[in-house]
Amino acid sequence: MALGNVVITMDADLQDNPDEIPELYKLIIDKDFDLISGWKKKRYDNVITKNIPSKLFNAAARKTSGLKLHDFNCGLKAYKNEVIKAVKVSGEMHRYIPVLAKNEGYTKIDEMVVKHQARKYGETKFGMDRFVNGFLDLITISFLSKFGKRPMHFFGLWGTLMFLFGTTSAFYIGAYKLYKVYNNTKTILVTDNPWFYIALTSMILGTLLFLAGFIGELIIKTKSNEKHYTIKEKLNF
Repeated sequence: MALGNVVITMDADLQDNPDEIPELYKLIIDKDFDLISGWKKKRYDNVITKNIPSKLFNAAARKTSGLKLHDFNCGLKAYKNEVIKAVKVSGEMHRYIPVLAKNEGYTKIDEMVVKHQARKYGETKFGMDRFVNGFLDLITISFLSKFGKRPMHFFGLWGTLMFLFGTTSAFYIGAYKLYKVYNNTKTILVTDNPWFYIALTSMILGTLLFLAGFIGELIIKTKSNEKHYTIKEKLNF
């Protein structure tokens, strides 16, 4: 458990320079930043296998998160102690700690150019699988950032649209069938019309999406009440 006011992380492959630590510490203490991320402006990695994918990854992360950082994946970072305690990291989400911190309300986030040293020992773990997983995690983070606290805004919207589409289609199919019967015109059975199954599927999916949003809202409300109750218990104690 970290007890200091400032927490600094760095990679263990000797590509990060420990001499950067005092400056990172000053930015947190003197400038009152919540988080400072290192930016390896000049890199000594392979251009094709790591530099270009890294640039694409960082560009996508900037676009979706709104944070103007050039190197989200840099291991050399400085944080206020409270930021580390507030951020919950799971899986390979460590590369998105600045985004997670922003989602928790810590907006004083900046970057500092740091030295990148050539690798002397070991081999890089970066590969196509981590590149793909990184983008999948980015999609997850982006979704949770926008709809994590209001799932009904996503599931409810799409559920309602799909249900209305299915209902409208079903009404049209039924009205068209009645029109043909009324005019004694030969027509197919409703169940032989492919649009009947499209309408039915849309109505079912729309209902399920709406219920998913409703259940999500109930879960968030329940967790919020549990957290409030826990805090109240501690204060009474």
